[in-house]
Amino acid sequence: MKQQLRQQTLDQLKMMSEEQYAARSATLVQQLLAHDCMKQANVIAVTMSAFPEVDTKPLIEALWQQGKRVAIPKCTPKTRDMHFYEIESFDGLAQTYGHLYEPNEQLHTYVTPEAIDVIVVPGVVYNKEGYRIGFGGGYYDRYLPKTSAYKIAMAFREQLQPSIPLEPHDCAVDTLLVEQ
Repeated sequence: MKQQLRQQTLDQLKMMSEEQYAARSATLVQQLLAHDCMKQANVIAVTMSAFPEVDTKPLIEALWQQGKRVAIPKCTPKTRDMHFYEIESFDGLAQTYGHLYEPNEQLHTYVTPEAIDVIVVPGVVYNKEGYRIGFGGGYYDRYLPKTSAYKIAMAFREQLQPSIPLEPHDCAVDTLLVEQ
């Protein structure tokens, strides 16, 4: 059921043109930047997204312009572990599996779960309570219980479903921003 919902949603999102994708992502990024949690945060954890996820590159650039510290995840597929590292530019990032860009642990500073003020949680499908279906790796389901960071997510309207299958380890986000 999760896999089917994930695939249907991704297929729908992939029908967006580049122009629609950029404009719709920009709208969500503006909603996120206007949220109180972001105004008060110093350290924000966010993934380097890949199409058709909401584009986070403009978000990261805006956060740098505001003097915020940005951390992105480095995943270890063998152990399904994830750690965040601060980045100050897009230089030194390596493209890994799934076409994702990740920090080089030798070049970037590790950020502890306690140091993160806000974590922007990626996902494929969400319900209105903030529960999500991710990409299937379980990285965020394992990481989120380790941090007291404010958990927020951005979603295109196609990603919102009335209900999704839940499992005991699933963590909801504190706020889900869906495009207006």
